[in-house]
Amino acid sequence: MSRDLCKTRLAFGGDYNPEQWPRSTWLEDIALMQQAKVNLVTVGVFAWSRLEPRPGEHDFAWLDEVLDLLHDGGIRVNLATPTAAPPPWFAKAHPDTLPVTADGTRLAHGSRDTYCAAAPAYREAATAIARTLADRYRSHPALAMWHVHNEYGTVCHCDHAEAAFRQWLRDKYQDLDALNDAWTTTFWSQRYGDWDEITPPRATQWRPNPTQVLDFRRFWSDQLLTMFQDQREVIRQRTPGVPITTNFVLADWAPIDHARWAREVDLVAIDHYPNDAGPDAEAQTAFAADLARGWNQSWLLMECAPNLIYDHGRMHHREPDRLVRQCLAHVARGSHGALVFQWRAPRGGAELFHSALLPHAGPDSRVFRATVHLGHLLARIAEFSPGTVEASAAILHDDQSRWALQTPDLPRADIDYLGEVRAVHAAFWHLGITVDIAGRPGEQHRLAVVPAHFIVDDDLAAALTAYVERGGHLVVTFLTGLVDEHLHIGLGGYPAKLRHLLGIRVEELHPLAGPAYWTELVRLHGAVRVGPDLTRHEYGRGVAWYSSTRLDRATLEAIAGEAGVERSGAPAGVEVIKRQGCLFALNHTDREQRLDGGLVLAPGGVAVVQDGLVVQTDPAID
Repeated sequence: MSRDLCKTRLAFGGDYNPEQWPRSTWLEDIALMQQAKVNLVTVGVFAWSRLEPRPGEHDFAWLDEVLDLLHDGGIRVNLATPTAAPPPWFAKAHPDTLPVTADGTRLAHGSRDTYCAAAPAYREAATAIARTLADRYRSHPALAMWHVHNEYGTVCHCDHAEAAFRQWLRDKYQDLDALNDAWTTTFWSQRYGDWDEITPPRATQWRPNPTQVLDFRRFWSDQLLTMFQDQREVIRQRTPGVPITTNFVLADWAPIDHARWAREVDLVAIDHYPNDAGPDAEAQTAFAADLARGWNQSWLLMECAPNLIYDHGRMHHREPDRLVRQCLAHVARGSHGALVFQWRAPRGGAELFHSALLPHAGPDSRVFRATVHLGHLLARIAEFSPGTVEASAAILHDDQSRWALQTPDLPRADIDYLGEVRAVHAAFWHLGITVDIAGRPGEQHRLAVVPAHFIVDDDLAAALTAYVERGGHLVVTFLTGLVDEHLHIGLGGYPAKLRHLLGIRVEELHPLAGPAYWTELVRLHGAVRVGPDLTRHEYGRGVAWYSSTRLDRATLEAIAGEAGVERSGAPAGVEVIKRQGCLFALNHTDREQRLDGGLVLAPGGVAVVQDGLVVQTDPAID
C-alpha cells in the first residue's frame, strides 16, 4: 500500500453512520473517538439515499462537514461507495434491477442488497455514484482508503443474469460441444443444441445439473468482481495511491472465490462474527485471521462485533477481555488493525440491537470502557514492527470445493466443507501450532493437510506431488479429489488424480451414523496401513498420508511430530503467535499463566514482546 491507513501503525475504529444522527451527536462522537484513540472510521456504506435523494440530485453538505470534523479530530476515513443499498427511487424507476430468486419471485425494495449486478441500469448507477464521490473527495486530507460496496454476494436469476450467464459460458467453453461434455448433458436428456436454450439453474422438478449450478456460482463470482473492478478503476484514476478494498464476508452463501478476488484488492478486508459463545470462539477467530492472511499478506479486520457474539440465534454479551484478546489475535496473525461494526449503536432500523463500541447505554458503560482500553493498547503496541507470521504447517482451502460440496445427492446430506477445514485448523490451534491457510503448500511448510478438497484438477495434483517429492509431509482426508473441475468422477477408484501419490485406491465410500461420520474401503498399492483409517506412503523425499475418516487431534499431533512442526509449548488455553521478532501471548483462561522465559499473564491478559520490550495488560474492566 502506498498510503498509510492511519497516523499510527495499527488502525482502530469501525463503521460510522453519521447520517443516522443529528449534528450535536457528531461532535460528541468525535470527542469520544479521541478518548478511545480511534484513528480510522468507515463512512457512507449505506448512505446512497442521503447522498442522492433524487435522481441526479446530490447532497454532500453533511458529508463534507463530517469529513472535516473527523480530519480536525485526527481521525482518518475509509470512504465507502454506498452501492449495496440502492435508494427507493432507483427501484421504482428501474424495477428490472430488483433481484429474482431461483423460483422466479422478484424481490421488492425494503432491505439492503436489492439489486441485480447484471442489470445495466444498476451497474451504470453504481459506477456513477462511485465516480461522483471520487471526484468530490479526491483531495480531502481525511481520505485514507476506499471501501467499495459491502459484502458482495447477492445472486439473481433474472433475464439480465441469464444473458450475462450465457455470454460467460460462451467465453469459457467457446462451443456447445465442450459445454455439453463438461456438464454431462447426456444425463437426463439435457443436451443443448443452441446457446439460447441455456438458462440459469432456476427451480426445477427434481435435482438440477450440478455442474451447471457450480458454473453459475463461478459466473456470479466473476460478475460481481467486474462490478467491483468498474468502481475500482474510476476511483483509482482519481485517487492514485489510495488503497482500495472491499469487505469479504466469511459465509457459506457467498458465491465469491476469495483467492481470486484477493488479487484484485490492495489489501484483503474481512468481516468476522464468531457464532459460539464458548471457547470455540477463540479458535474461530484464529481461523478467520489465517484465512485472510492466506489470501493476502496485507489484510485488515474490517468488521467484528465488539460486545456481542451471535451464538446460533442468541445474542451473547462478549466479555470485555475477550474483545481485547480476539482483536489482538487478528493483529497477531497479520491484520493492520482492528475495525468493528459499528461505532455507535442505532436507535432504530433492521439491526436495532447490533453490537457497537458505543452502546445504547452510552459512554458510562463497561462496553465503552473496554473500547477505550483496546484503543490505548493498540496505540501502545503500534511502535512494534512485527514481520511475517511464522508457520511451518499449512491447510489447503478452496472455495470452489466449498460450493461443489453443497451439491444435492452426495453420499451424505450434511457435508459441511468449512466445518471439515475448521476442524483440522482447530486441532492445530489446540496443539499450539500456528498454520497458514493457502491454495498450495509452500517450501516453508513441513506439513500440509488437504481436508475435503472435493475438486482436484491436474495442476493441483502436480503441485501436491512435487511438494511430497521434495520432502514435504502431506495429509489428504476423505472427500478429497473425488471429482475434477467439471465434477466428473475419475474412474478406477478414488481419488483418481492422487492414487499414485497416496499409494492407495478407495473402492467404496461408507458414511456412518454418529460421531464416527465416515469410513471407506481402502486398498493398498504401495502404502502401509498405520491405523484403522490411516495409511502412510513414502514418496520421493517425503511422505503422503491418507485418512479415510476425520482426523483426530492425537493423529495430527503424531504426524506433526514426525514432520518436525514447531509447537508453542504454551499451557492449555494460552495462545502464542510469533511474527518474526515479535511474540504475542493471549491468556484465554481465568487463571494466571506462566510462560517459558518468565512472562506472567494475568487471567484473560495479553502481552506483546519484541527485543526485550514488553507491553502487557490486565483487561479487568468493570
